[in-house]
Amino acid sequence: MLLKVLRLLLRLPLLLLHLLLALPITLLCSVPPLPRIRLFGRSLDVAMESWWTATACRLFGLRILISGEVQDTASLVVANHISWLDIPLLYSVAPMGFVSKAEVDRWPVLGFIARRGHTLFHSRGSHDSARSVLAEMVERLQQGKRVTIFPEGGILPGEHIKPFHARLFAAAAASCAPVQPMMLRYLKDGRHYQDIRFRPGENFLMNFFRLLTQPPRTAEVAILQPIAVAGLQRKDLASAAQAAVLEAYDEGLLP
Repeated sequence: MLLKVLRLLLRLPLLLLHLLLALPITLLCSVPPLPRIRLFGRSLDVAMESWWTATACRLFGLRILISGEVQDTASLVVANHISWLDIPLLYSVAPMGFVSKAEVDRWPVLGFIARRGHTLFHSRGSHDSARSVLAEMVERLQQGKRVTIFPEGGILPGEHIKPFHARLFAAAAASCAPVQPMMLRYLKDGRHYQDIRFRPGENFLMNFFRLLTQPPRTAEVAILQPIAVAGLQRKDLASAAQAAVLEAYDEGLLP
């Protein structure tokens, strides 16, 4: 308990400083003509946004490990979903827009990050919303952008990867953009760390502050081989992406 209190007392002020000082500087870097400046091979705005989200993850005790290369073209990025930290974690890898449930727009901090990434907010259970989101996804992919989905349909109970729903894979088929699977996992001592998930009855703020008190963990992003869409239907794409993520999820872990 003492260690948790100490972590909170250390991390919370640093997170507030990151929000109040580093965030305005990061946003300023997106004002023309500053994005023309190159930093570490990226435009200044992209480099700063990647740094800001990665630093936010580190303030929650995450050590980020990235393997593989992100395609520098339009792609439908698909990943398994474990925690709300998945969003800043993926955004630290490369700029990408997300498809997310409408409630995320109202969440503190994460809602802002989602809006900065031009997230498409979907009202669950609404067929009109689903059609509108799918059409917008196709348009963005045709414009050469990345669009990211969590095809399990949310952060669901249970430790294992859930079936990938195929509906939104139709955007890749319609735009001929490749599917880029990414595997996410959180590790401690070489094993899956599951206590980063929502506990039963836990809301976002409760989870937010609990994660601020947790010991250091590793957050791993494995960027897997892209899947060409030629000749494949949405169900085929969903199955292929799920198989790739499943294969990587338990690879190299301690028994």
